[in-house]
Amino acid sequence: MERADLIVIGGGPAGLAAAVRAKEKGVDRVLLLERNPVLGGILNQCIHDGFGVLRFGSAMSGPEYAARFIQMARDAGVETVTGAMVVELSPDKKVTYITPQGLFEVQAKAVILSTGCRERTRGALAVPGNRPAGVYTAGVVQYLMNMRNIAFGKNVVIMGSGDIGLIMARRMTLEGARVHCVLEKLPFCSGLPRNVRQCLEDFDIPLCLAETVKEIHGDDHITHVITAKVDEKGRFIPGSERTIPCDVLVLSVGLIPENELAKACGIEMDPVTGGALVDGDLMTSVPGVFSCGNGLHVHDLVDLVSEEGERAAEHAAAYLEGAANKPMVPVTVSGGIRYVLPRQLTAGEDGYLSMRVMLPGRDQKLTVTAGGRTLVSRKMKRVMPSEMIRLKVKDVPACEQVEVSLV
Repeated sequence: MERADLIVIGGGPAGLAAAVRAKEKGVDRVLLLERNPVLGGILNQCIHDGFGVLRFGSAMSGPEYAARFIQMARDAGVETVTGAMVVELSPDKKVTYITPQGLFEVQAKAVILSTGCRERTRGALAVPGNRPAGVYTAGVVQYLMNMRNIAFGKNVVIMGSGDIGLIMARRMTLEGARVHCVLEKLPFCSGLPRNVRQCLEDFDIPLCLAETVKEIHGDDHITHVITAKVDEKGRFIPGSERTIPCDVLVLSVGLIPENELAKACGIEMDPVTGGALVDGDLMTSVPGVFSCGNGLHVHDLVDLVSEEGERAAEHAAAYLEGAANKPMVPVTVSGGIRYVLPRQLTAGEDGYLSMRVMLPGRDQKLTVTAGGRTLVSRKMKRVMPSEMIRLKVKDVPACEQVEVSLV
């Protein structure tokens, strides 16, 4: 059986950054497996700019950002296999994958899962109506337009205000389509404020909050949708219906971490994020298996995805060097925090927390406390569920728990 010191599963921004940092940390054989024909992951279809501002100090397109890390991986001596579909990860870190050349097994000493995420589909939404052609997820539209040069649709409705949907509202407008509106069931936008400004407001595309698609109509192809306002419990408000003619309905209703391999391996999962439960070293419940990137939880910025991949690699390298078991401190949340990751911090070391809030708010206070002592206190002029909050906690004390609260 083939052997490797570290296997990185997923060649997107998290996996590339993890593989490069692992080599920098002295890991001998790093094997990067990617199921697509080329490295880069979702970045390859993101032709808009805005990537790399934090990392490289310039606004790049997705392919430019990916190309930078792909070259770094080559220079570092990372072994890569593309067109490699990983079909099994065992608790003893044996990885089985398939390529056009056949089935392969590799025994690893450590594994980093950087498997990314997938889109929530229409089937998960259970929207009533017919099942005509012309209903797409935002990522599929992005792929077809940017990678296959296919333009389609003259009258478009976008359901959901996720960032990909906002970006595609602008993209389809630039290709000559009329985007009637972006519908959002929640009373606030799910995407970043900058995307609302640049992709909707700059192109006079309406954002309709607390409104969603009630019915889809059309025989062979979609002809129109019926929308309606919803109350605070998500119930349709009678009499608020309106009909919008369209030949394309784009769904931008959320991303789900891709974690079938982790689940089959017996890794404990977080019911809130859909990703793995990890400790302060980003290690899962299976020793030697780490998780990072959008497969752990959905990020806002690719720069942060890369940073998290690097931290996972640093901890994986320490694990390979025989680092002793570290004392971990549980992390709990209260107030307006929806979730925090990781759920444990390493006592005696600096910790990095990522979190999202439940609702938009202004002039709130975020605090991190332990044993009656305040470790971090930050005034937040504005918080949004769409914007991930990151904190560095210096020298985490050995205590019963660390509590994160927003009031």
